[in-house]
Amino acid sequence: MNVALAVILSVLLAVAYCAQMARWLRVLQREHYDPTSMMRFLARWTSPNVSSKRVRRPVTVSHVLVLAMIVLLALRLWDLFVVAVVTYGLVCPWGLAVRGRTSPLDWTRRLRSTAIVAGVITLAVAGLGALAPHPLLVAAVTVLVVPLVLDLTTRALRPYEERGAQRYVDQAVQRLDRTHPRIVAITGSYGKTSTKNYLRSLLANEYGVVASPRSFNNRAGLSRAINENLDEATRIFIAEMGTYGPGEIRELTSWCSPEIAVVTAIGSVHLERMGSLDIVEAAKREITERAGTVVLNIDDPRLASWPASLRAEGKRVITAGSTNSDAEIRVIADSGCWSINIDGATLAAVDEIVGVQPTNLACALGAAVALHVDTEHLRAGLAGVSPVANRLNVSTAASGVVVVDDTFNANPASASAALKVLSSLQLAGRRVVVTPGLIELGREQDRENAQLAHAVEVMSGELVAIGLTNARALAAGSSTTLRRFGRREDAVAWVRSTLGSGDAVLFLNDLPDHYP
Repeated sequence: MNVALAVILSVLLAVAYCAQMARWLRVLQREHYDPTSMMRFLARWTSPNVSSKRVRRPVTVSHVLVLAMIVLLALRLWDLFVVAVVTYGLVCPWGLAVRGRTSPLDWTRRLRSTAIVAGVITLAVAGLGALAPHPLLVAAVTVLVVPLVLDLTTRALRPYEERGAQRYVDQAVQRLDRTHPRIVAITGSYGKTSTKNYLRSLLANEYGVVASPRSFNNRAGLSRAINENLDEATRIFIAEMGTYGPGEIRELTSWCSPEIAVVTAIGSVHLERMGSLDIVEAAKREITERAGTVVLNIDDPRLASWPASLRAEGKRVITAGSTNSDAEIRVIADSGCWSINIDGATLAAVDEIVGVQPTNLACALGAAVALHVDTEHLRAGLAGVSPVANRLNVSTAASGVVVVDDTFNANPASASAALKVLSSLQLAGRRVVVTPGLIELGREQDRENAQLAHAVEVMSGELVAIGLTNARALAAGSSTTLRRFGRREDAVAWVRSTLGSGDAVLFLNDLPDHYP
């Protein structure tokens, strides 16, 4: 190989490497620096979707280029192999953009640290490769293994990141010691954010309430919420606590110890990471270990089995629900009206609040009762309860189309609730569901998405699928031709140009564009 060609290929490899780093750093950041996300998303973007006649993704560019690289290596055509690697690095995985539309890179300190360490590792390998008979081949390999390098880098940096995060946790502990708020901790497979917001509305400003922001439910987010928002006027802190596995909530409660714990639901969310509902249940139960009072949604069959054992541990248990007649706090929905009962007595009868989930409201009321909020204040607080943004919000567009916005996130239970809202609308026209489907359900994902598509068909609705992540499973659950769009923007444009007065559309779930 002549020198000029070697220089050109070296520069092209460097550009391809940067393109790969930008793509996979974006995935890593969006997936909260979970190192296993690298391989999961590589599989998502490169697995051909060929199991359905109606939804077909042919062999991808990635497969063609990998096959070409194997052939070129076998034929010892080194220069052409490097060219194939450069092409792969620039364009693959096909569809995963270097710059995201919905999830661009945020160059935080942690992201910079990860990129620098991964770059140093790559340079070290490339430097050693300079001693090899074909140094550009080694450099080419570094382009192909960017996801693996980021996986290893994230694992190596985890102890350092945890030590750095501990400083903010220590500050949060000091602030909690200084302000002494009563802490209500809320967890659940779903319903956490809604319940948190309902409780904050019930308590209102009179009680000096601070709630953790929308997605600040892990160690870093919770400590940040405390450090930035708590002051001497704070009487009650509502802490949303999430988990991707056993031990995380226990660690959160070790320094943000709740007086009251609320558990909203146990469901098939994050099964991709946790593996089984039993593990999910055990992980969520950790929130009860330090709490003196536990509020449980006993509409949930798994949670309905907890009260006896928790009471045996000496804890006060308040049961809440909408359908379970044994619940101490009940929000009974009936023909557009709600009856709100506490210990069998009616607190209030109100018109149904569209977009508010009755069971989650019952859990919020249970936490308020545990805080000894008086009845009059609860009645007044009910007037302030409203739907969470992008969670079953119903509005009418200028075109006359009724829009149900449920894009906050989705799971099988919330999807079923959203379909009920769409079905209940008094309409003369079409009912359309626009969705990328449900995610992070592990081995249940295909089945749940097929059931979702079937449910839409049963209600005589039309299904519009976005992207490729669940397109095959959605098609499998529907006997009619599936309308598909690659991007949500394209689906929205179709809705605007096609639907009119008397029609309704449900936007169910929304995925950032690091998903295929």
